[in-house]
Amino acid sequence: MKYIRLTRQQLEEMHQEFINFLATQSITAREWELLKKTQPEVAEEELDVFSDLVWEGVLGKVTYLENISAQHMHLFHLSEKEMKLISVKVLNPDIDLNTSVGFNWFKKNWQSDFVEYLNASKAYTEDKNLDKFKLIQEGAVITKGELYQWFEKIIG
Repeated sequence: MKYIRLTRQQLEEMHQEFINFLATQSITAREWELLKKTQPEVAEEELDVFSDLVWEGVLGKVTYLENISAQHMHLFHLSEKEMKLISVKVLNPDIDLNTSVGFNWFKKNWQSDFVEYLNASKAYTEDKNLDKFKLIQEGAVITKGELYQWFEKIIG
């Protein structure tokens, strides 16, 4: 398995897509139930293959990721050729960007000496989607990129 298996909830939400996937494998609903009982390892492999296909589809479309912690924001633009990063560091230890109070402080003080910025870019490895997935595993979430785009205009 290349990525991680989808959670039970994710699989339930993708029930119809999974049925379609099984159909492409020529597996009927009755055969699937039998497979789960008689060959659970094969059923597990089918879940893994389906999960990887879903992840490939999602990661292929991801353009922006954000990883925000108490004093850091890592904003990624995943362009065709490279990963671009805008890194924001808040030097005020009393501020937690994950709270509304902390983020509001940041919006008012983003130009102060208590905030540092860094721009960087990095080429992908031979597996662009795996690079994106690793960022997600490290805590990044998929976004529409509003925060990155705002910063790009301001400090770009």
